Amino acid sequence: MQRFVRAKLHGIRVTGADLNYHGSITLDPEICRQAGLDPLEFVEIWNKSSGARIATYVLYGEPGSRCCVLNGAAARTCQVGDEVIIASATYGSLDDVVEASPKVLTFDERNEVAEALAYRVFRNERGEPDMAIENGGAVVPIRRLVG
Repeated sequence: MQRFVRAKLHGIRVTGADLNYHGSITLDPEICRQAGLDPLEFVEIWNKSSGARIATYVLYGEPGSRCCVLNGAAARTCQVGDEVIIASATYGSLDDVVEASPKVLTFDERNEVAEALAYRVFRNERGEPDMAIENGGAVVPIRRLVG
């Protein structure tokens, strides 16, 4: 079994931090449903501003609020306005990921969804694993580092 990305929120902004609330992250359920994040699902959070990395679980907040609130000890890792990446994972084989096509949402400064992407994993003509990123069925170029 390997660990793979299942869903990702990329660049969502922190809207609150509540040190005295139960440890977790509170997210807008409309965003969660679009990405495929379930209530109480464990996620990893990577703060683009500070580099902090934490793990916690998802609580559903107010629908339509576009909230992203770090609670409990997690509140110490982020400031309101920080951009974070939130990712969930699943375990399985490469063939499981081929079927899953993980969803990735990117966000604007108001936490509105800017792009709804999908990671498409497939086997190329030689049978080797390969991937593409799709936006509404169109392939988005993957930046490849050269040199």
